[in-house]
Amino acid sequence: MNDEAKRKQLRKYKAFATGLFVLMAIIFIVTTILQKSNNSHWIGYVRAFAEAAMVGALADWFAVTALFRHPLGLPIPHTNLIENSKQRLGDNLGSFVVGNFLSPQNIRPYIQKLKVSNFVGEWLGKEKSQEILIKNLSDIVLDILNKLDDSTVSQFISKKVAEMTDDIKLNKVVGNGIGYILEKNDHQRIITNLSKQIKEYIIENDEMIQERVKQGSYSFIPSFVDHKIADKIADGLSDFFKEIEENPQHEVRGLITQKIHEFSVDLKEDPKWDEEFKTIKNGLLKNDKLDEYSNDIWVSIKKTLMKELQEENSSLKNYLSKNLNEFAQNLKTDENLQNKIDHWVRVTAYKYILKNTHQFGNLISTTVGNWQG
Repeated sequence: MNDEAKRKQLRKYKAFATGLFVLMAIIFIVTTILQKSNNSHWIGYVRAFAEAAMVGALADWFAVTALFRHPLGLPIPHTNLIENSKQRLGDNLGSFVVGNFLSPQNIRPYIQKLKVSNFVGEWLGKEKSQEILIKNLSDIVLDILNKLDDSTVSQFISKKVAEMTDDIKLNKVVGNGIGYILEKNDHQRIITNLSKQIKEYIIENDEMIQERVKQGSYSFIPSFVDHKIADKIADGLSDFFKEIEENPQHEVRGLITQKIHEFSVDLKEDPKWDEEFKTIKNGLLKNDKLDEYSNDIWVSIKKTLMKELQEENSSLKNYLSKNLNEFAQNLKTDENLQNKIDHWVRVTAYKYILKNTHQFGNLISTTVGNWQG
């Protein structure tokens, strides 16, 4: 029943009660007049009944009215009780509810029965639920992105990057990176690929080698001899690099590995490299350049995010949907996961309620205290 229906019903009952009071008053007046000219006993009974009804109605009206206001606006003592005592009533009611309904021993049995994992799993498992959740999340993130000031975000990124890189020693980072590559033996692929490329370059450019040999040869040496020497040089070099390419244990590979290792150690320990990388870092991360990089990064991230969030079947939304579906399935079948979630919900709810019981009491007290009579 809404408020308007309740008000209508109240007016109906008030009119009915007032009508009965008026009826009793009329009966009382009529019987009083009749009693003067008629000695019938029943008239006296009716008159007494009407009189008692009027007295009872007035007494009830006064009692109820006195609870909420002064009858007829007269400041009669011990009236307007609710208005005068509503704050005390609110305080007592709040204390009663907190003490009897929100005490640890009373709420613990209900908290222990909480099992939200099944409900969440069932709800998340529905395609419609996933669509609603993803849409709401997308709308929230889009709203945040639209309200963010690009320059403020760019400045924040620039500031944090400057703070993060200020104490970073790039020479040690690069040295450790090279050391990691050596540890994983990934540099061997680079050596193999370089050997192959050099071998193919020598084979494809044999004429250039012949020309270089001819230019460095003496004029009295015949051309066919120069060509023969050039072919031997080209064949020897191509065979040499082919051996490096095909033999993982080739001596040259070991020498290259040793030199790379020495270089990585030198990078980390030689102060010269520390200064060199500081110069490079300062050149790359000057304030104007850093601001420009930060702005480009933020604009790119924002543009990509907004595009992904606005499209119906974007990669991001498909990824979210896939992971939500997997989580829902796991939640239905993984009892350990269910217990963890339910335990977390119970502990969190229990702590939150106990921590804020006084707030519930204050809410009741304030609400009752603000009632208008």
